Amino acid sequence: MVFKRKIYDSLERHLSVKQVTVLTGMRRTGKTTLVKQLMEASDIEQKLFFDFEKIKNRQLFSNDDYDIIIKDLENEGIDFSKKVMICIDEIQLLPNIPSVIKYLYDNYDIKFIVTGSSSYYLKNKFQESMAGRKKIFEIYPLDFGEYLTFKNIKFRPLSTLNDLDNTTNFPSNSFEYEQYCTYGGFPGVVLAKTDDEKKDLLQDIISSYISIDLTQIADIRKISEIRGLLKLLSARIGSKLDILKIANTVNLSRQTVENYIYLLENTYIIKTIPVYSLNADREIVKARKVYFLDTGIATQFADLSSGAKFENAVFNQLHHYGEVNYYQLKTGQEIDFVLDKKIAFEVKETAQAIDYKKLMNLAKNINIEKGFVIGKNIGKEFDNFIWGGMIR
Repeated sequence: MVFKRKIYDSLERHLSVKQVTVLTGMRRTGKTTLVKQLMEASDIEQKLFFDFEKIKNRQLFSNDDYDIIIKDLENEGIDFSKKVMICIDEIQLLPNIPSVIKYLYDNYDIKFIVTGSSSYYLKNKFQESMAGRKKIFEIYPLDFGEYLTFKNIKFRPLSTLNDLDNTTNFPSNSFEYEQYCTYGGFPGVVLAKTDDEKKDLLQDIISSYISIDLTQIADIRKISEIRGLLKLLSARIGSKLDILKIANTVNLSRQTVENYIYLLENTYIIKTIPVYSLNADREIVKARKVYFLDTGIATQFADLSSGAKFENAVFNQLHHYGEVNYYQLKTGQEIDFVLDKKIAFEVKETAQAIDYKKLMNLAKNINIEKGFVIGKNIGKEFDNFIWGGMIR
């Protein structure tokens, strides 16, 4: 069965645009499936798909004389006097591919759709050579609404967070939400039948990420250092990053830790969020907070509390709707999430009405008038309380 991702409509609209359509994100997030769906939807008659994990496909695009690439394709029956669609999977495996695509893009009527498993690679390799010729779409693990879609469970989708004002809090999918909080949203993991199978798949995703993405793209050799840092970061979900303390704990230099964190963030493993600040606000603590872009990945590195898993899952639900910050005073009082500098969110497994009052008292400091308390355990409901599974 083919499932539709929320980003699909945006991708389909881009089919009619000359620009290269670039899908990037972690492995196993469904990029290849999306490309094949787009190929089927396109009315371009001549369509080609190349998987760069196959050596022969990389060799075809490795020729320094780019016109020979065209001749080789013409020998296969492609008529470049008419429009052609060329889809390339895993472009990071061929370092010179940006210049090849640029030349073919500029000289022939070709619609390119390409995938790459690392924004770190794409932003560095594509930024200059493909300026104005590409649009990058970031593909993340499933959000909770997509999770339900993949499970064939009917639900009322949330189009914008303004819809939260009109939603009900009845947790009709509480078991599924608990699964989502624990095992995350990689499509293959979501569709796995047993918990053991889910864990095995997550371990395989991690192994592939470290052994392929990090070693080939970023030339990382000290695997144990990366694993040690990931284990430490997973235990600090929702906490401010103290780089010096982390460096001392893992016995690395501060600069090395900063470089690793930059790399982990730019290859879609973690996300750090900045503090929200007003221009003249002197009460602000400057450090960034860290979350994993898939809770299932985080659970493989540390025995997370249910609260940590819940907060991380909520972050993964919210970041699809806009820019996420947090707010904190030197006293330690904080707002867990601020979305687009307009809506404040407090995350509590078991929420109480007093939590909303405290949230809005803090929100006044940054001129925010709208807020919600997000909870997982349903006790006594109150105004502006949202069950976590409703953000979908």
